[in-house]
Amino acid sequence: MSAGANGLSVMLRQMAKDDLDAVEAIEREVYSHPWTRGNFADSLAAGYHCWVLEQGGRVAAYAVTMIAAEEAHLLNLSVVAPLQGRGLGGEMLRFVEALASDSGAATLYLEVRESNTGARRLYQRHGFAELGRRKAYYPALVGREDAVTMSKGLA
Repeated sequence: MSAGANGLSVMLRQMAKDDLDAVEAIEREVYSHPWTRGNFADSLAAGYHCWVLEQGGRVAAYAVTMIAAEEAHLLNLSVVAPLQGRGLGGEMLRFVEALASDSGAATLYLEVRESNTGARRLYQRHGFAELGRRKAYYPALVGREDAVTMSKGLA
């Protein structure tokens, strides 16, 4: 446990099935095209690295990461809307980087919506470099949106 945003204690722990209601509620709040409860349940069942960050006893952020063959892929990192921009995303990202490195990954990859400038700035501040774009990767309110692909070496 440590002090987090607003001086409240934060705790990182593995996501459990009991967290799916809270995770799904955050996901629906922060994304126009959210992951489903089934996506998170499948990630847990597949043995992906699924973690939540609690602040003040409530789930405030979560991350889902797949690690294999010396590579890690950050599949989802989200922070509850009222707490975005207060350091929880960075704390979650540092944790994922350490987890991936400790698990033998040399590189961490991710995709982010081109329009998600806040997340892109977060990743850039943490040393991620843009690799390219995946055209029409994400569903959008009208048509589809490109993904920006990024990576970071975990030496």
